[in-house]
Amino acid sequence: MLFARRKGRPGAKAGRPTGTGFRALDSRLPAAEGGALLRKAFPDHWSFLLGEIALYSLVLLVLTGVFLTLFFNPGMSQVPYEGSYEPLRGVPVSEAYASTLRISFDVRGGLLIRQMHHWAALVFVSAIGLHMLRIFFTGAFRKPRELNWVIGLTLFLLAVVEGFCGYSLPDDLLSGTGMRVVQSLLLSIPVVGTYLMFFLFGGEYPGHDIVPRLYVTHILLVPGLLLALVVVHLILVVYLKHTQWGGPGRSNRNVVGKPAFPRFTASSAGLCAMVFGVLALLGGLAQINPVWDYGPYRADQVSTGSQPDWYVGFLEGSLRLMPPFETTLWGHTLVWNVLVPTVILPALLFLCLYLYPFLERWVTGDTGEHHLCDRPRNRPVRTGLGAAGITFYGVLLLAGGNDVVAYTLDISLNALTWVLRVALVAGPVAAFLLTRSVCLGLQAHDLERIERGDETGEVRQSVQGGLDEGRRPLSPRERWTLALKESPRPLRLPEASRARRLRVALSRWFHGG
Repeated sequence: MLFARRKGRPGAKAGRPTGTGFRALDSRLPAAEGGALLRKAFPDHWSFLLGEIALYSLVLLVLTGVFLTLFFNPGMSQVPYEGSYEPLRGVPVSEAYASTLRISFDVRGGLLIRQMHHWAALVFVSAIGLHMLRIFFTGAFRKPRELNWVIGLTLFLLAVVEGFCGYSLPDDLLSGTGMRVVQSLLLSIPVVGTYLMFFLFGGEYPGHDIVPRLYVTHILLVPGLLLALVVVHLILVVYLKHTQWGGPGRSNRNVVGKPAFPRFTASSAGLCAMVFGVLALLGGLAQINPVWDYGPYRADQVSTGSQPDWYVGFLEGSLRLMPPFETTLWGHTLVWNVLVPTVILPALLFLCLYLYPFLERWVTGDTGEHHLCDRPRNRPVRTGLGAAGITFYGVLLLAGGNDVVAYTLDISLNALTWVLRVALVAGPVAAFLLTRSVCLGLQAHDLERIERGDETGEVRQSVQGGLDEGRRPLSPRERWTLALKESPRPLRLPEASRARRLRVALSRWFHGG
């Protein structure tokens, strides 16, 4: 036929521009690699959601922080308050405090956004802390993730600094009391303490520079570091692949879970919406940091019953538990009851946390890669150390409110302080021993389940009159999960030096638990 034409494959012409466009994009960007990334598997266990909650809290912090930045004035000049809050009208306040009240009472939606910002900060620090605990107790900090442990711990430290800076910006009486503590700990540092205090406050306390400097730190320096480290952290998670719980079909060479797109993306977006929704409800219904009740900061006043946010409450507790102790050398006085609890103690705590992955590797001699999570019961010494650390922190946190506790329970403040001092020493030791015993008992129970199965709750009587409890065997999946356990042996090194003997002794203690 004259007008007959050969018909090609349907959509062939339409596919040519798409293919050409993809090749052009791939020549300039890693588009092909992005396709593989979309199919990357992510485990779906609930404990892995803690890091996502921290990430979405950070996103909300950035969004609400941008809004608050538009209305906040970090000035420290004294002005008479002329806003809507009647009890403070005409009272001399700083520009920072006046702008905080303006955001709370005169800006539409300002109080909601401000309270969402504060709640998001608490959830952010809490989620990072719980995420780090999950990593510690499951051994997810081991090779090849030591660097990610260091980055995560640095993120937690930066989040604490960021929260404290934001907490101090309103220049109210409560936050000013916290700044007085900062001034005291700086002055307790030998030789350089006075210079550091003058540098931070711009002269004699409280000066006129501290709030503007905290403002720049809060909205620029620390957020920049946080965002940069979060990006590096996520890149390493993708590159090193995600850890996962052991089970059938799971090994150090694969990851079993949801593909990044569409299943993980959809569930993660749902979690993001839930986090935003819960924080919006908290911001609208749960009052937090009512600075109008505290009043403006004055250097000659202290807020009664003042309590800092929980993440720095342990420093307050360490200050209250430390006995008064000073040393005078060559005309210079060292105030140990401030220096030890607020400078030396937190420095040692974070140093131990930074070094722990490398110390455990040195003690155990384990240099292999690990992508499967340990069950905490299978590492009784590590789990016991974690429980001891939590107990130590908990006692300090409780001591930070010892005056409120003593007043509420109508007990002696001095007696409570001494009880907490004893608990600070004995509590971690007791927690370690108890946790290790519980872990060993759970291991024995797991072994019994593998060998004999689970109890059915039925008791049978034999012909001879004996009683026997009924048991059912475990499923192959349950047996596999319980039996999947590494059994490392303690180090055996030639006893040529004290360092090697110490290492062998620590290895036997670690594995002998």
